[in-house]
Amino acid sequence: MTQAKLAEKVGTPASYVNKLIKREEGVVNNTFVKMLEALGYDIELHYVKREEK
Repeated sequence: MTQAKLAEKVGTPASYVNKLIKREEGVVNNTFVKMLEALGYDIELHYVKREEK
């Protein structure tokens, strides 16, 4: 899926989707990750594709 099509599906400008993908910190805020690590937490993200009806 193109960034433009994804942006259209979520109702945001394509330039914003591109900015999120390209930025150095990534999609998850780096400071938030560091705070959780300092508190002794590991972060696990699991993405599961939904079955289309």
